Amino acid sequence: MAGPDGTGQEAEGAVRGVTGTRGEDSSGPGGEVAEAWAELVATARRTVADGLVVGTSGNVSVRVGDTVLVTPSGVPYDRLTPADATGVDLEGRQVLGALVPTSELPLHLAVHRTTDARAVVHTHAVHATAVSTLVDELPAIHYMTAALGGPVRVAAYAAYGTPELAGNTLRALDGRTGCLMRNHGALTHGATLDQAYDRTAQLEWMCRVWLTASSVPGLTPALLSREQLAEAGERLRGYGQRR
Repeated sequence: MAGPDGTGQEAEGAVRGVTGTRGEDSSGPGGEVAEAWAELVATARRTVADGLVVGTSGNVSVRVGDTVLVTPSGVPYDRLTPADATGVDLEGRQVLGALVPTSELPLHLAVHRTTDARAVVHTHAVHATAVSTLVDELPAIHYMTAALGGPVRVAAYAAYGTPELAGNTLRALDGRTGCLMRNHGALTHGATLDQAYDRTAQLEWMCRVWLTASSVPGLTPALLSREQLAEAGERLRGYGQRR
């Protein structure tokens, strides 16, 4: 896939909305962008280590100012270095790096443009993908459903990398911080990469729980009511350490 300008080559000038981002040598950007890129690479590697993707499937992005850093297309995550930092503006024009951005760039940009997301994680996790082929919405099998905003919807299928897939996914994300994607995988977003990743891991776990419970012959899993999810959501707002 070529870059948005058809060349896949590095754009000239500083990264939009960020200061001190372009180094004078080939070692990669500096400052806030360098730190964000390191976190992005660590998150991408974690998706592989935790079995949420195979090879270079799946992708990760994080927003710094008006720049969206994204995993590049087809490059194994364990080979990424600071010099490989890849970024685009919110219109998809490449402003950092020479590697071609992920083929799912339209999907990531759609989420960054229309939600308050600062980070997006998209995986092809086994259980999430399996559930996406069976139902239109993940049944409320666990109270962590509330952490994603409510019952997790399944976005209608469209070819990867297309505006149609981005649109379908945005509709499934309405009021939610995560969704499944029919015959494809899952996507979550958050205020940080850690939060987006945690939501991905929780979603995959819930899919596994539902598939496991549903597989018991002669029994149907008990599901949570809207009232029970609302109560869980209220309690989750106070979860964790105060800052």
